[in-house]
Amino acid sequence: MTKAFEKHETLFCLLLIIIYLVVNSVCVQNFGSTSCIGFIANTILSACLIAVMMFLKRTSYYGLKNVENARKYLYFLPLAIIVSVNLWNGFNINSSVSEIIFHILTMLNIGFIEEIIFRGFLFKMMAKSNVKSAIIVSAITFGMGHIINLINGAELIPTLLQICYATAIGYLFVIIFHKSKSLVPCIITHSLVNSLSVFNVENDVSLYISPVFLTVIPLAYAIYINKKVVVK
Repeated sequence: MTKAFEKHETLFCLLLIIIYLVVNSVCVQNFGSTSCIGFIANTILSACLIAVMMFLKRTSYYGLKNVENARKYLYFLPLAIIVSVNLWNGFNINSSVSEIIFHILTMLNIGFIEEIIFRGFLFKMMAKSNVKSAIIVSAITFGMGHIINLINGAELIPTLLQICYATAIGYLFVIIFHKSKSLVPCIITHSLVNSLSVFNVENDVSLYISPVFLTVIPLAYAIYINKKVVVK
C-alpha cells in the first residue's frame, strides 16, 4: 500500500490541496468563518490526515515530532513576534462567544492542515528529487493559495499583501521543517496566528505596516536559520 501511495504521491498532494480549498471556500461562502460547519469540516480533514499518516507509519516523517536542540533556533522566539501581530492594535470583540470559539477551533485545524499539506506532504514529496525546488514550490504554493480569499469576498490589495507575507512565512516554515525535521513549531505558530485574527483591529497598521513585518521578520529569521543550522 505504501508503494502504491508513493507511486501516486503527486496526484495525492494535488487532490489534498484541491479538496482543502474547495471545502473551505464552500464553508466560508455559505456559513461564514465562525460557524460550527467550518469547524466540523476541518476537524474531519484533520482526522483524515492523521489517519493517513498513521496508516503509512509516517507521523514522524511528516514532522509530528519534537525539535532537538531548540537553542539553535533561538528557542523559536522570533515566532512569537509573528503570533503577536494580530494584537498590536488591541482587542476587537464584535462576535458572540460561540462564534469566537468556533473560529478559534476552526483555525486551529486549518493551521494543522495547511502545515501537513504544504510542508509535510508537498515538500517531502518534492524534496526527494530537489530540496531547493521543493522549498520554493512549497512557499510559493502556500502563498498563492491565499488568492482563494478573493473568491470568498476579500478585497484585492489586502489579499495581494497577504499573498506576499504568506509566501515569506511559508518559506520560513519550510526552512524550519527542513532543518529541524519537526513541524510542531510551525503548526503552533500558524494555528495561533489564524486563531487570533478574530480579535484583529483593522486600521492602517494592520493593513499596511503589519504585512511588512510579517514579510521581513520571517525572511530574516529564515536567513539566520539557514546560516546557523546544518542539516544532518
